[in-house]
Amino acid sequence: MSKILMVASEVAPFLKTGGLADVMGSLPAALVRAGESVTVVMPRYRGVDAPDFYRLREDLPVWLNGFRHRTDIDACDRDGVRYLFVDAPWFYNRDGVYSSGGKDWGDNHIRYGVLCLAALAIAREIESPDIFHVHDWQAALLPVYQKSWFGGDPRLMRARTLLTIHNLGYQGQFGPEAMGELGLEQRLFDAGEMEFHGQVNLLKGGLVASDWLTTVSPTYGREIQTPEYGFGLDGLLRARSGNLTGILNGVDYRDWDPATDRFLPANYSPEELSGKLACKRDLIEYFGLPPEAMERPLIGIVSRFAEQKGFDLIEHIAGALADEPMTLIALGSGSPHWENMFRNLTTWRPDKFAHWIGFSNEMAHRIEAGSDIFLMPSRYEPCGLNQIYSLKYGTPPIVRATGGLDDTIEEGTGFKFHEHSPDALLETVRYAIRTWFDRDGWQDRMKRGMAKDFSWDQSARAYQDLYSHLLTR
Repeated sequence: MSKILMVASEVAPFLKTGGLADVMGSLPAALVRAGESVTVVMPRYRGVDAPDFYRLREDLPVWLNGFRHRTDIDACDRDGVRYLFVDAPWFYNRDGVYSSGGKDWGDNHIRYGVLCLAALAIAREIESPDIFHVHDWQAALLPVYQKSWFGGDPRLMRARTLLTIHNLGYQGQFGPEAMGELGLEQRLFDAGEMEFHGQVNLLKGGLVASDWLTTVSPTYGREIQTPEYGFGLDGLLRARSGNLTGILNGVDYRDWDPATDRFLPANYSPEELSGKLACKRDLIEYFGLPPEAMERPLIGIVSRFAEQKGFDLIEHIAGALADEPMTLIALGSGSPHWENMFRNLTTWRPDKFAHWIGFSNEMAHRIEAGSDIFLMPSRYEPCGLNQIYSLKYGTPPIVRATGGLDDTIEEGTGFKFHEHSPDALLETVRYAIRTWFDRDGWQDRMKRGMAKDFSWDQSARAYQDLYSHLLTR
C-alpha cells in the first residue's frame, strides 16, 4: 500500500467549477478501493462546510516571502479518503473561487503557492506521503518548492511527485515579479524552468520539476506534444515524453446510471428501454417543443460555452440544421457570444431549437436521458465526460476525433469526424440523423454503448501501476 497525498484547487462535492472537481471527487475513493491510502488537500473556500468537518490542526504555519501565514487544517473522512481543507480566510474566503466579476484574482499565484506550501507542511508535520499527486497549475508549485526549498528534508526528499494535466490551455501565467512574491530563486526564471515568453508559468515549473507527468487520456497525451495542441509547451512535453503517461478518466456510475438516476421521470436499462421514450417526451414538453419532435431525433448539448467546445462549427451550420428532421436542446453558459447564439436560434426557430442558459445538474441528467443523440464537436478535449455519460444513457454521441473523445467513442457506439470544419460536422450530423430512422439498428447501437465500462476502478488500477513504478525507480 502506498500513501498518496493529492493536492487540487477543487474537489466534488465540496466545490466544483469544472471537470477537475469530478475527477477529484471519484479517483481518490477508487484508489482506496484498490488498496491505497489517500489524503486529499484543497482550500477551504467560502461556503465549503459540512457537519462532519473537524479541526485537525490549529495554526499550521506557512512561510512565504518573509511572511508567516496562519493556516488551520480542517478535515473529514469519507469512503476511506481523508480530506484536508486549508483554512486561510485571507486567501480563500472570497466571493469567487478563481475570479470575481469576470476578472481573475491578482494574487492567485500567492493563493495557490500557500496551498502548495500548506500541503508540504502537512506532509512534514501530520502525515508523510510516498507520492505527491498534484493536479493542474494551481498545485504545480508543490514539486518546485519540494525541490528548491526542501531538497534536504528527510520527511520530503524521498516522496515522488506526479503532476496530472487536466487541460493544458490553463497554465497559470503571471508577471516576472511573481518570482519574488513566491519566494523563488531568480535562477528559476529561465526558459528551461519557469520563464515563458517573459512571464512566470506555474504549470511549466511543475512540468519541469515533477518526477512524472500524466494527462487524462492517451490521445491527449500525444496531442499535447504537437504545436497544434501544445499551447507553446509542446517542446518541453516532447522532451519529457519518456515520463509522460495518458490515463483515461473514469466516471462515477453511482451518479450516472439511467436505471437508478433520481432526476429522471422514468428509469430505464438496456433490457427495458421504454423509460427513455418517456424521458424524451418529458424533455420536449418541458421546453415547449412541438409534439411532432417525438418523431425526429432530439440532439442534446451540455457544455461550457467556450471556443474550445466547437460552437463556431455549430454557428456555421445552424441554418442547414434547421432544415434537417431534428430538434436541438442546449444547456450551458460561458461566452456571451455563444449564449446569444442559442438565444437567437430559439427565437428564430422555436420549433427546432431550445436552450437553458446556466447550469442545472438535474437538467443535465434529463438532457442526457431524453436526447437521442449527444453533440460534442470540440476543437480539443483532454478527456470529456459527457460522451461517456451519453453511452451509458443510450444516447450515441457525435464527437470530433480528438483527445478522450477519440479514445472512448467507436464507430459502433457513436459517430466521429476528424477535420475541424463545418462541412465535416454537418455531414456527420446528417449521417447520424439518417441512421436514427433505422430503429432496430439504432437500438443495437444504443445497447453497445450502454454495455461499455469506463468506471473509475479501471483508471485507478492504471494509476496504481504508475505509483508502483515511481516508487521502484
